[in-house]
Amino acid sequence: MINFITRYFTSLWAFITSPVRAIWRIIVRLFPPREFTVMDTPRGNVYTFRQSSFWRFTKFCGMIGLIIWAAWSTYVFVYHRPLLQKRTQQLEESRATHARQMSDLQTYLAKYNELARNLNVIDDKILNTKKLPDDQKEKLMNSRIKTWGELDFLRTRITEMFTDEDFAPEYTKLSELSAEYELTRAENTELKKRNAQIIESMMNIADADNQIVDTVSKLAADSTEDLHKKIKKINTAIVSLGLSEKNLIQKANKYSNPLVGAAFSPMEIDKTLDEKYQKLADSLELWHGLTRLNNILPLGAPVAKVRVTSNYGMRKDPFTGKPKRHRGIDFAGKIGTELMAVAPGRVVSAGERVGYGTTVEVDHGLGFSTLYAHLSQITVSRGDWVRPGTVVGLGGSSGRSTGPHLHYEIRYKGVPFDPTKFVKE
Repeated sequence: MINFITRYFTSLWAFITSPVRAIWRIIVRLFPPREFTVMDTPRGNVYTFRQSSFWRFTKFCGMIGLIIWAAWSTYVFVYHRPLLQKRTQQLEESRATHARQMSDLQTYLAKYNELARNLNVIDDKILNTKKLPDDQKEKLMNSRIKTWGELDFLRTRITEMFTDEDFAPEYTKLSELSAEYELTRAENTELKKRNAQIIESMMNIADADNQIVDTVSKLAADSTEDLHKKIKKINTAIVSLGLSEKNLIQKANKYSNPLVGAAFSPMEIDKTLDEKYQKLADSLELWHGLTRLNNILPLGAPVAKVRVTSNYGMRKDPFTGKPKRHRGIDFAGKIGTELMAVAPGRVVSAGERVGYGTTVEVDHGLGFSTLYAHLSQITVSRGDWVRPGTVVGLGGSSGRSTGPHLHYEIRYKGVPFDPTKFVKE
């Protein structure tokens, strides 16, 4: 052995360290030293760094260790984490079961102690009462048997709780029941408070509703009365045309144009509600109809200064001197007097007419139209929409005329009628 060592190795230490040196030679072969150069471009300096085999091997071992640690951590996270979560959940369930059983045990023991005291009281009454009537004695004995039976039941349950691992108590959990009762009572109290607040709010709402309905009804009634007064002045003219106020109101609510607006849709009130709402809806419908009717009908004079020179009806023809029906009203005025629309409408005619001269006719809806004759100039065109006060033309003496004036007609379905009531509304 010594000859072998002295033959191949220079010393005993060289023999002992030969495996390490062999391994190191393999490491140096796998991780030879490296040099790399770094140039500092701005300054023109060149730096050379050298990485030894030991440094490279150490860095490699560190990377291998990091990879192994990452792989192991991933494995633990993927495989063991669900198991850990499951064990944690089982532990929480076991704790909850234990806490519930301890609560039940406390309830059992409290009930057991109470029954034991009652049993002692009953025994004391039976033994120490000298003159005890038979009926009371029998009652006490029955109570003792009942109490003893309850004690036996509790004793059995407590024994099972300590000996049976899968014990599930059949006795009502008084602790849980008490907590549920307190919670329910608190909720009931809160609900009562809220119910009282809701009732109070409903009463306030009902009072406000009554005030609103009364106020709106009064306003509608007052406004309706004012509107009625205007319509009453032309009732005779309306009746002469075969119309009625109710019929005109219904038509006015259904009528629509760009100036008057869309048709009015009556409110549909539930029949089960208070009849005051239906009355209010009817009042609003009537008020809306009268408002629209007062806007649609050609009420008022077409000139700023009203001076009538010839009324509607029979008169002497200024040209022939013979009696002839005058189909409108003549207003005195100079040439160039501004003539205005009395209600919203659309110009359906603007031009020359035989006998009428230069004329403008405006359709107001519901069958009513107004005609302006003997004009010197027309300021609107056929198809134009005009509002009340819009100048449709200027006064003149065109056509069959003896002098400057306005011949003004109001027509229903194309037939002139006496416009006096409409002009003097």
